[in-house]
Amino acid sequence: MNRKELSEYIKSQYNIISDRPWTKYPDFEVFRHEDNGKWFALVMDVPKEKLVPEENGNMDIVNVKCDSVMIGSLIDNRGFFGAYHMNKTNWISVALDGTADDEKVKMLVDLSFEMTKNKKK
Repeated sequence: MNRKELSEYIKSQYNIISDRPWTKYPDFEVFRHEDNGKWFALVMDVPKEKLVPEENGNMDIVNVKCDSVMIGSLIDNRGFFGAYHMNKTNWISVALDGTADDEKVKMLVDLSFEMTKNKKK
């Protein structure tokens, strides 16, 4: 899955389009709930060496909120990393270069969406 496919999935699943809140980082996209403003996905292009020290260039990733137990099992797989520039206990970074299975990416976005939505009283 690449960032365009992810954006299309989120739009079709949740009718949400991204915003780009930082002029310094015009390619960073935030997907957030309309009712509470909470992020459920952050798409960025980051230097590969920040996640894979032996590689150069840039990599598109998505940060999603995730269950901490699930994070522990996922980061041992190719394309999954401790969250870049976010809380590594509750967030995970996923490569958007085809190394992570598309269905897993969708499942993680869906989980993040559920974990960040308003709780019913």
